[in-house]
Amino acid sequence: MKIGSTHDLTPAAPAAGSSRPAAPVAPLSATPAVDTADVSPAGAALVRAAGGSDFDQAKVDAVRKAISEGRFTVNAGAIADQLISDATALLSPRSAG
Repeated sequence: MKIGSTHDLTPAAPAAGSSRPAAPVAPLSATPAVDTADVSPAGAALVRAAGGSDFDQAKVDAVRKAISEGRFTVNAGAIADQLISDATALLSPRSAG
């Protein structure tokens, strides 16, 4: 399979001997679909009580700039250590309390 920027969008021909016609193909939309989510009033109250969100725009901008400048490096060892730690915590028996 070739991976590239061109796509064959023609519908496939029905199989030989098939009595069903090929299904119509919906046209591609020029605008991408947008996902939305609604937060319940209780969920919004929890976010406010927690002091907003964990989102730090300055940090996102700094990482984005580092990536674009080729300075961003991934510490695979630290990621692996944290994954193992999280998995261990999830798989360990919980104490009754």
